[in-house]
Amino acid sequence: MKHTAEKLKRVTEMARKDRKLKFTSLAHLINEEGLFACYGLLKKRKASGVDGVTVEEYAGKDCKDLKSKLANLVERMKTKKYRPHPVRRVFIPKPGKQEMRPLGIPAVEDKLVQMALKEILEAIYEQDFLDCSHGFRPKRSCHTAINRLDKAVMQRPINYIVEVDISKFFDKVNHYWLQRCLEERIKDPNLLWLIRSFLKAGIMEDGRFRPSQEGTPQGGVVSPLLANIYLHYVLDLWFAGNFKPKSNGYMELIRYCDDFVVLCESRKDAEGFLIALRERLSKFGLEVSEEKTEIVRFGRKSWQESKKDGIKKYESFNFLGFTHFCGTSRKGKFIVGHKTTKTGLSRKLKEINLWLKQVRSTVQLKFWLPVLQRKMIGHYNYFGISGNMRCLQQFYYGVGKLTLKWINRRSQKKSMSVEDYFKNLHPKLPVPRIYHDIYTLSPMRSVPC
Repeated sequence: MKHTAEKLKRVTEMARKDRKLKFTSLAHLINEEGLFACYGLLKKRKASGVDGVTVEEYAGKDCKDLKSKLANLVERMKTKKYRPHPVRRVFIPKPGKQEMRPLGIPAVEDKLVQMALKEILEAIYEQDFLDCSHGFRPKRSCHTAINRLDKAVMQRPINYIVEVDISKFFDKVNHYWLQRCLEERIKDPNLLWLIRSFLKAGIMEDGRFRPSQEGTPQGGVVSPLLANIYLHYVLDLWFAGNFKPKSNGYMELIRYCDDFVVLCESRKDAEGFLIALRERLSKFGLEVSEEKTEIVRFGRKSWQESKKDGIKKYESFNFLGFTHFCGTSRKGKFIVGHKTTKTGLSRKLKEINLWLKQVRSTVQLKFWLPVLQRKMIGHYNYFGISGNMRCLQQFYYGVGKLTLKWINRRSQKKSMSVEDYFKNLHPKLPVPRIYHDIYTLSPMRSVPC
């Protein structure tokens, strides 16, 4: 892997030095050495693809078959006999809705190839992506996007927020335009063939094969990166190079994959952006989700005017699972508040409630309690940002009540009193804490879009 890593590092340096350079030889970087390292990163208990082969079964007993299978896989890619399996599609509940979200599960060997492909594409495009892009990128996350949002509203003349969601983005990515985007940097026909193979692999749903004419393979390792590449050219560069320079006031784009907000100084710019955005997206086979798209009056000026008029409730908007609102600090000054959305908090407690109901009688307490602890810590790790302690505590006490409730429903006889619960079990539940401190007024380091 060391040899491959050195070559990828060289690719990164070349991409950084020359932003117009087109790479003509990349496919050879997907080799046995790199695929073997990728196998070590696979999670062993994940569901299998259409072939029914699990991660352990693919390698064989004591990994005896792994090297020969990887050698065969590389040979099939070289001779173009490799064909990705159709993605096995399952449906999971959509957060806060009765709709179901499609999820693709690739076969094990397809996961390996996608992981190696992702490393190559990442080495190139990470040098091109703009600072406004935060989703599925190294050293970036939803928390860096929220931090950027907080700093921009606090330090820039922001008066309006355009909240935008692209309707069914992953299902509607146009293959022709994605190919054009990739060709801006890649001229290796073998690598482009490999990417097309994944895009055209199709979907297996309820035993029936469906060809894929558009969209990226959801659930695939490389899918979020392909989405970022697509939106880099369709949205980010267009906004930074074409729309923003013509604006009347300050504007900034903050994007997390297909969810993004645009911060504006004037309402005219906000309305003009939405009009231009609809026209821009339609060219590439995309459209705005009207029910999730709106212009919100938001910022220091809005807060001051509302306060002067005696209005205590200000406009807010949802982004990345948080409700963002204009708040007041303990000293009476303007701050941007961030809290868990009501639907998000309610949904998470319902999930915990259902899970406790299922495990309370079938699994011993000593086994399911550590799982509950991990679930709670995972919630804190995502939602534990500055100013959100109240919502974290609501979740903490809500989980405590549900735990006591279902422990006492394991039989007709009450299993644990309230006193025993608070003495023995409640102290074992992890308490809320802030993992991400965003209330700092340090200068913004990156250049906004």
